[in-house]
Amino acid sequence: LHVADHHISPGKKQWTWGSGDFGKMWDKHLTDPDKRGIYKPYFEIMTGVYTDNQPDFSWIMPNEERIFKQYFLPYKEIGYVKNASRDAAVNLETDKNKTNIKVYVTAEQKDARILLAHKNEILLDEKADLSPIRIFSKELVVKSLSTEKLSLKVFDKNNHLLINYDPVESNEEPVPHPAKAIGAPAVIKTNEELYLAGLHVEQYRHATYSPVIYYEEALLRDPSDIRCNNALGLWYLKHGQFAKAEPFFHQAVEKLTRHNPNPYDGEPYYNLGMCLVYLEKWQEAYDAFYKSCWNAAWQDNAYLQLAYLDCRNHRWGKALEHVEQSLSRNYHGLKARHLKSLILRKSGRLEEAASWIGETLKIDNFDFGSRYELYRILLLMRKKEEAEKEMDRIQLLTRGWEQTYIEIAIDYAFGGCDEDAIGWLLQIENSRYPMVHYYLAYYFAKEKKNKEKTAALKKACQLSPDRIFPNRLEDILVLQFAVKENQRDYKAHYYLGNLWYDKRQYDEAVQCWEKSIAAGDSFPATHRNLGIAYYNKFNNPVKALQEYEKAFSLDTSDSRVLFELDQLYKRMNKPVSGRLDFLNNHLPLVKDRDDLYIEYVTLQNLSGHYEVAQKLLSERRFHPWEGGEGKVSRQYVYAKTALAQKAFYDKKYDFAIQLLKEAQHFPENLGEGKLYGARENNIFYWMGVAYQAKHEKQLAVSSWRSAAEGLSELTQAVYYNDQDPAMIFYQGLALQKLNKHKEAEQRFNNLIHYGKMHLDDKIQVDFFAVSLPELSVFEVDLQKRNRTHCHYLMGLGYLGSGEMTEGKKSLKNVLKMDLSHQGAIQHLSLLTELMSC
Repeated sequence: LHVADHHISPGKKQWTWGSGDFGKMWDKHLTDPDKRGIYKPYFEIMTGVYTDNQPDFSWIMPNEERIFKQYFLPYKEIGYVKNASRDAAVNLETDKNKTNIKVYVTAEQKDARILLAHKNEILLDEKADLSPIRIFSKELVVKSLSTEKLSLKVFDKNNHLLINYDPVESNEEPVPHPAKAIGAPAVIKTNEELYLAGLHVEQYRHATYSPVIYYEEALLRDPSDIRCNNALGLWYLKHGQFAKAEPFFHQAVEKLTRHNPNPYDGEPYYNLGMCLVYLEKWQEAYDAFYKSCWNAAWQDNAYLQLAYLDCRNHRWGKALEHVEQSLSRNYHGLKARHLKSLILRKSGRLEEAASWIGETLKIDNFDFGSRYELYRILLLMRKKEEAEKEMDRIQLLTRGWEQTYIEIAIDYAFGGCDEDAIGWLLQIENSRYPMVHYYLAYYFAKEKKNKEKTAALKKACQLSPDRIFPNRLEDILVLQFAVKENQRDYKAHYYLGNLWYDKRQYDEAVQCWEKSIAAGDSFPATHRNLGIAYYNKFNNPVKALQEYEKAFSLDTSDSRVLFELDQLYKRMNKPVSGRLDFLNNHLPLVKDRDDLYIEYVTLQNLSGHYEVAQKLLSERRFHPWEGGEGKVSRQYVYAKTALAQKAFYDKKYDFAIQLLKEAQHFPENLGEGKLYGARENNIFYWMGVAYQAKHEKQLAVSSWRSAAEGLSELTQAVYYNDQDPAMIFYQGLALQKLNKHKEAEQRFNNLIHYGKMHLDDKIQVDFFAVSLPELSVFEVDLQKRNRTHCHYLMGLGYLGSGEMTEGKKSLKNVLKMDLSHQGAIQHLSLLTELMSC
């Protein structure tokens, strides 16, 4: 039970996989069994404070703090909770002349008072000893009650209200209109709408839409638009393109000050200041920050940045004045509090600094920058033993986590206190994380300590690159320094390329990776990353394949790269036999991963090796993953039905029926349960055919009736729970067996008509799509996939209608575009047999 203030926690969502076979299997994967070995239902509670339940549709400004409380409470035995607080939960139900009251409390409450009133009449006034293991439950028999006039209150022994509930008349609220997809920039009418569209796409972190195109469209219409200049400049700033960002901020400021030198909104000035700091244009940044602090909304941040810049010039008095002004607007601002302690130390005001730090640690005991300042101050006070204890405390609380140390080092460096940043980072000088040493080298260089700089760069280059993913804007500056100092440091080029790719700066990413390879050609990850970029961003599959093959040749133990290389072969339409031979040469690696193993099983099925596929599926316990649902069970069903068809043609009808029945029940080792409502038209159709061959007409007809059921509408089959369009084909075949030829022809015509009508559609990813497993490695050509799908539907339709030549032609068109298309391969191989049975 989630309890929070509805004003700041407006949205909640509960997710469950359901109670069918599919959901129960997920319960086994995601929960632990109880003492009886029973897996209880799994569900996710999604809540948000100052946001909605899942997507973050709110804004938090730099250095902003928000404080809230929310509670997750266990409860039991009271049924549907009508109201709850952190202290108690209540249920009140009325049925004819009966009223049931139930109360649950979260802590022991002796002499709790339960009061139920109807209008001005007291119906119940009792005291009870309650606890989390002792609920209050009472049934009253009262006639002629108006539920909306009831009032239930629970008090503690001191008569403090724990919870109340006043039923309200149930009035159906109008259903809100569903969200609408944002259109392409060209169809949006106004610049304001373009700005809001870009802002939404940016805030939503949309996977396939870019905010840039909306801002750029607005600036094409009006190059001086303040909102879109500021937004686009900020986008470039956040993505490390400081020089590109600067002119957009200047344009926004120019327009803002066209009639009034003191604008209503100071954000463009502030953003310009931050951009100039990264470009090391200190005085220009100082002027921009000062102008932005004319607006109250930006004072705490602007004065903080001014204080940092004052520290660069050792203007400690001015720095203190500015940091005090920042704190007057944001007293809990921890960056400002840390900076003030540093300024006081630098000014020799040690006692005052120590006292200030004590106040800060009461606000946040984990403000490690302030703790390090306290350590430095204790040393200056010659309190060595206390200083050592404080350092021990810092090391204990930080756990030596490098990201914490880098963040605080950056804070020091923002104020030009590179020596302090070095001293702080040297506390973890034995770290195996290379970015620590790149930062040390960067700060050593600023302090003109060339010997130490060289040693730090050498150490950084020698450390393992495993799981190193720089992501800060400051990381860009540090790595740019590193590659400038040592062009042969292929790892630094590699890290910087990864960072640029994360920031969606693909040209810069590829340039860095190419320089990395030029400096050291034997690092497989760089080749792999280049392969992804060449394929997904530069439409160069040939170069992508070269890089992937090189990556795998450099490390033939990497099962992830093997999986991706096979996926690339699949995208480039390599024959099934070639892909299977390739994986056969690396079988121990194939067994490393479920996704690779199931692809291997799929290739066995595609090659007609159904017994092998069945054996492979039976020998492994699979662990499904979100986005991979249905992949294992699909191959299980495919192998069983194919073997059943083979048994049928061998006149082993009982065995065929047995296999088809097995296809309807998934063994536990597959790790998947059957979806509720899963369509099995193909299984029932073949079952009917087998019963027909056995002259069991009643069972045959019953099977065909089941096969004829289901949706006849056609859509793109993208997700695991979408209906396979082949099921409509088998509906038609079953209807033919039932002598419903007109209905059967309608199914086949639907397939043909849909394929023809949608063959040349321009396909786009749905705006609201949040899960696209097909795009997890290599981007799909959506137009090609649509054409493949449409030819497949037409092929099925023609086969069902008896137009064998057209059917064969359409299915061969499918294989021209996708040699691994399982449906096309399956139905081409059955082309003759399907129509003869």
